[in-house]
Amino acid sequence: MRVHVVSDVHGNTEALARAGDGADALVVLGDLVDFVDYHDHGRGILGQVFGAEKVGVFAELRRGPTGPETGLFLRSLWGSLDDPRAVVDEAVRTQYAEMFAAMTTPTYAIPGNVDSPALWPEFAREGLHMVDGQVVDIGGLRFGFAGGALLGKGHVLRPDAPWIPYLRYEDDFAAAIDGLTDVDVFCTHIPPSVAELTYDVVARRAEVGSRALLDAIRRERPRWSVFGHVHQPMSRRVRIGRTECVNVGHFQRLGRPYALTW
Repeated sequence: MRVHVVSDVHGNTEALARAGDGADALVVLGDLVDFVDYHDHGRGILGQVFGAEKVGVFAELRRGPTGPETGLFLRSLWGSLDDPRAVVDEAVRTQYAEMFAAMTTPTYAIPGNVDSPALWPEFAREGLHMVDGQVVDIGGLRFGFAGGALLGKGHVLRPDAPWIPYLRYEDDFAAAIDGLTDVDVFCTHIPPSVAELTYDVVARRAEVGSRALLDAIRRERPRWSVFGHVHQPMSRRVRIGRTECVNVGHFQRLGRPYALTW
């Protein structure tokens, strides 16, 4: 068996259409939406709506620890639009229509934090499996899936915000992980809480990893734990006991899948 795994697609539809070539199945670990393109400020939803110059300011504010000025600047951008939620929803749907159509059969997909999972059922079709919170048999191995990222301590999602990322409270995510039992492969968007896997050397900050996932890896002892989320990690691979923990790569930039074979 050969399964190709990608994460952090961020609008790279052309490469996504080739990601399943030569594989028995494709696994997509989320972040389909190109919301803020930090490499080309004119692309992504923010770039299309507000232009490269303003996105450049936002990108610089996001570099390193995020302070209150980042939120203030972003709110000023949204305040310039009559109906920012409608603008974002239309842009996300446009990207999803292209990306879900590009996925080969069969594909098993979960959302990342830069996704709108409530919209996913609109794009359901035969051969495309939306498996957040499920355990699925692929080629005789049990794959357990949990999407989204963790909401930082003290942070609250604003229900009236133009864009609501898929962020989960730690207890909610832990419950999802605990429901994935007897698995051979953990498939998540975020990494386990291991310093080498969570620190982004370019953004110069640590992303939030999951302690519950780390505990489950030690308890379940799967063959693999695969994930994305951290675009430029200090280390792409760490071994925990018998489990190979692998950041499958920033697919938007790399354009190539990570292969699991057995």
